[in-house]
Amino acid sequence: MAAPTPPRISTSLTDTTEDRPLFAFAGIWRPWTGVRGTKAENPDRAEEEHRLFSFLTCEANGVVEPIHPKAMPVLLTTPEEWSTWLVAPTEIALELQRPLPDEMMRIVASGSRQDRGE
Repeated sequence: MAAPTPPRISTSLTDTTEDRPLFAFAGIWRPWTGVRGTKAENPDRAEEEHRLFSFLTCEANGVVEPIHPKAMPVLLTTPEEWSTWLVAPTEIALELQRPLPDEMMRIVASGSRQDRGE
């Protein structure tokens, strides 16, 4: 996960363990039928079915807050959390909407991006 900070600086955050295990964003999607795009992109204003995606956010933890004070994504870090998010009743799944504990994250890179020949 990376958070851009001006000017053209990026801070990368990840799990603290050296092997950097997988994590997932708690996300939602739903179908929606309607007109998308500008008149230039969709001059016929054709109505179509689209899949809309989003991810859940929560209050920023102590690691994320200095970079992005407004919010952070809800991060699911265990197979049990993934399963709860995917199959549990909504009331139980939403209990996962909380900041990841500070000790489970660290900054792994900070500064100007180096992967675009800059």
